[in-house]
Amino acid sequence: MTLTHQLGITYPILCGAMYPCSNPELVAAVSRCGGLGIVQPLSLVYVHGYEFRAGLHYIRSLTANPIGMNVIVEKNSRLYESRMRGWVDIALDEGVRFFVTALGKPDWVVEKAHAKGALVFHDVTHRQWALRALECGVDGFICVNNRAGGHAGTLSMRELYESLCTLGKPLIAAGGISTRTDVMEALALGYAAVQLGTRFVASIECTAPPEYKQAIVEAGEGDIVTTERVTGVPLSVIRTPYVAKVGTTVGPLSRFLFRYRRTRHLLRFLYNVRSVMAFKRSMHSGMSTKDYYQAGKSVSGIDRILSVEDIFSQLTSEPPSSLAG
Repeated sequence: MTLTHQLGITYPILCGAMYPCSNPELVAAVSRCGGLGIVQPLSLVYVHGYEFRAGLHYIRSLTANPIGMNVIVEKNSRLYESRMRGWVDIALDEGVRFFVTALGKPDWVVEKAHAKGALVFHDVTHRQWALRALECGVDGFICVNNRAGGHAGTLSMRELYESLCTLGKPLIAAGGISTRTDVMEALALGYAAVQLGTRFVASIECTAPPEYKQAIVEAGEGDIVTTERVTGVPLSVIRTPYVAKVGTTVGPLSRFLFRYRRTRHLLRFLYNVRSVMAFKRSMHSGMSTKDYYQAGKSVSGIDRILSVEDIFSQLTSEPPSSLAG
């Protein structure tokens, strides 16, 4: 059985969970067009202002097609883990049957999901992380390569596939994908599906500020750099005059604090709070020159802001039967 049949979708195309850009309308639009939209719970609740179950109900009012959920399993705090466990329970109760885990040990998510017949795929950038997740019983992997936006990997799409294909699990390519040619290249390598992020930020349904979308349209592959100054770990962003001015590395104090687990989690929390506040401000008053535009090297294939429906038409045309599962 193909992955598309397992997920109940038409096309092997996922919209990656994006913090803070995964607004409900975007998630629903991707699923409505035959792909799989992934809910990012922190984005849904803290950025877009929905109580979690109510947010899922709103998405369901826009589409009856399957959706997925992103679960960050990093040990942050007891409160955080308790809240995330509760959200997973709610998602399962509301019929979500696909979960994408990241940044930690996904054993408890696998246990809850498998009890309901749901699938769990884990974000990986290297074989060593895949092997650890495999011990927890995950069903497959989101393979984040060196062309991805956000927290990118270090290996190419091909290198990552070759290092993981012997594990016997379906693989989803993530990073550098914005055109039909990119999709077909990934599927030809042996990936079961692809995950896009940057392409969907530059969509009509995404509520990211217009300045952000236009920056993606105008950027080239060479404009993508990695910076530690947003989350403390390398993050792929568009090189703006501000990014060039302040540099891409954290200061000595932050670097010292990131060496220790407890202070590292606290610092990341503070960075994330700052990021949410900046994004909320930008949604109402526009982005400032000091904002960071997260994006991957797939910007090279993006020249217009399109509706999600038009994006799917471009990705699946000539002929769509070659992509449908």
